[in-house]
Amino acid sequence: MFDIISVTNRKLCREDFLLRIEKTANSGVSKIILREKDLSPNEYLKLAEECRSICENTSAELIVHTFFHELFEAGFDKIHMPLPLLEENPQIKQKAQLLGVSVHSKEQAEKALALGADYLTAGHIFATDCKKGVPPRGLSFLKEICVLSPVPVYAIGGINSENAYLAAEKGAKGVCVMSGLMECENPYEYVKAFKNTK
Repeated sequence: MFDIISVTNRKLCREDFLLRIEKTANSGVSKIILREKDLSPNEYLKLAEECRSICENTSAELIVHTFFHELFEAGFDKIHMPLPLLEENPQIKQKAQLLGVSVHSKEQAEKALALGADYLTAGHIFATDCKKGVPPRGLSFLKEICVLSPVPVYAIGGINSENAYLAAEKGAKGVCVMSGLMECENPYEYVKAFKNTK
């Protein structure tokens, strides 16, 4: 099954953020990565607990981000980490039931895998406003990571319902979407469009 993962950015959200989380959790996405790294650890933990309550009765798996000390203490065990932070804290793998890592090169992918990553997000694949002026790494990069990795790889960066199939062709297990799911009118219809492509 081709997975669609929502990566949050509350600053892009055009309605109440928790309402958008609820709509997204019920839209058919497989995971929601709560990527609100600009919050303080306590603010993030409060938001994560609210999102956990929302996702509990849906098929969307909530994955928390960055603030591992506070999150592990509060019973969260599915976490996504920036590679530099994971390298500084390799013990995270022992406490995480699911560990995701963002990678932007073959060398980073190798390091993440050595540190126990259960999945990788690889990007950015296509041009995106989130990385304005930074050239995308492209589909050949994605294929290289997919061939290298024994764990699932998810493409991120500039993904939409018209190009997602290209990521699948290169071996990606799914795609990550940020702005599209934060800004669209109807998350359910937005996700359905992905499932109706090639």
